[in-house]
Amino acid sequence: MEKATVTAVNISEKKGTSKHPVPFAVCRTDHGIEGDAHAGPGIRQISLLGIESIENFKRDKKDAVGLCEGKFAENITTRGICLYKLPVGTLLRIGSAELRVSQIGKKCHADEGCEIARKYGICAMPREGIFCTVEKEGVIRAGDEIIVENSVSR
Repeated sequence: MEKATVTAVNISEKKGTSKHPVPFAVCRTDHGIEGDAHAGPGIRQISLLGIESIENFKRDKKDAVGLCEGKFAENITTRGICLYKLPVGTLLRIGSAELRVSQIGKKCHADEGCEIARKYGICAMPREGIFCTVEKEGVIRAGDEIIVENSVSR
């Protein structure tokens, strides 16, 4: 069985712009990732999307050229874990941080500026992306293993 890992850490300094890979993310409780324009309190502090979802999207949309980590607005790109099947409340240990799954999927924002949904009619993030809150502050890097805790207690 393949280990679940982080393939990329992504941020954007300004809302409405694509995220880009960075060497690491500093995760703060009740905030999200330092330096990311979408950080802040609430249940959607950090977003995650599997590279498998990106690869499947590109395979289905033959003209989807140049789509890679961060282009779907995810903070953490993963490999080897089916994120959208994790129950809300699941604890993820990544690097020295701990994240709690708080939401599966989201409303599509094609009408509000999602470039991918406008161009292709659909986006992977609303169906297959997840959101987390920061339970324990820490640093996450590409290559970090993702440990899934089955407990959903708070």
